[in-house]
Amino acid sequence: MASHRRPKPVGRARVSILTATAAAAVALSAQSGAHADPAPTKDQVKAQVDELNEQAEVKTEALNASVEKQQALQQQVGQLQDQLARQQEHVTTAREALAGIAAEQYRTGTMPQTMQLMLSSSPDTFLGQAGALNAVGSTQADLLKTFKDEQAQLDAQRKEAESKLAELDTTTKALKADKEDVQAKLAKAQDLLNTLTQQEREQLAAAEAKAADDARAKADAAQQSQRASRDTARVELNAPASSSFSGNAVGAAVSKLGSWYSYGAAGPSTFDCSGLMQWAYKQAGVSIPRTSQAQAGAGTSLGTDISKARPGDLIIYYGDQHHVGMYVGNGQIIHAPHTGAQVRYESATVMPINRIVRI
Repeated sequence: MASHRRPKPVGRARVSILTATAAAAVALSAQSGAHADPAPTKDQVKAQVDELNEQAEVKTEALNASVEKQQALQQQVGQLQDQLARQQEHVTTAREALAGIAAEQYRTGTMPQTMQLMLSSSPDTFLGQAGALNAVGSTQADLLKTFKDEQAQLDAQRKEAESKLAELDTTTKALKADKEDVQAKLAKAQDLLNTLTQQEREQLAAAEAKAADDARAKADAAQQSQRASRDTARVELNAPASSSFSGNAVGAAVSKLGSWYSYGAAGPSTFDCSGLMQWAYKQAGVSIPRTSQAQAGAGTSLGTDISKARPGDLIIYYGDQHHVGMYVGNGQIIHAPHTGAQVRYESATVMPINRIVRI
């Protein structure tokens, strides 16, 4: 029978080692917890989200520029392809004309002219035929020159089309990268917001809404006494607009108060900052560029003194000109601020002014 041995008791030394190891693990765990980074506060999260939103807006204007360039290149490529098709027809026509003359010469003109003269029953008839052959040779030379010119033009247009297609491919890739960058920044901002409690998120939303309401109330109160019965805009201008279409543009922008910001959008229901400006001026019958950087050069620059601004002027912000709003008077602008915010009034000096532009 197999012997049954009782397990040896654990020695005191081993018990002491195990106990010490467990105690050390508990101590390290407690120490690790004590040194863990504390969760960011609501204000810290808001600051980080605001920074990410601003970075996303910078990329949004780059995205808008890429979209505009892509559309222009697509139109140019389409036109070049049409030109190539027409030019190919010209080359084919010239080639067929040359081939026809060559075939006719092969059929009728291979005998040496001296032999044709000796065998001819009528030298006068032969001499007339010889003149015709010379005329054919001259026509062939002209056709050959035409063919070479048409072929050279075709080659040049094909080369230009290939260059534009390569540029379009590069622009499309840049567009994709810009879009992914914007989406990544917005996703990171949302992840940060998700670290807050429901109550904290509601507090941030309430603060955002209050800021918008305060700005709206200030603008409305300042303009209440100046509102004319014929005016259809929500606010009257604190000073006369720089032109009738500027006033119409202000009215159009004001009609979109409360619309949500959406990157790359230019209306009619959602907007980014430059998209709102372009849409508003379009309603007034005026075409302005798509991006805030291009809009900075679209009119007369008035410097940075806000006292010179009149309703309808564009206020370009930051050194890289990545944000734009429209001056509506009384020191206020209307703009589409950032993702998660609605079109609203705001102090014209809440951001660093790069320039004031009068359209």
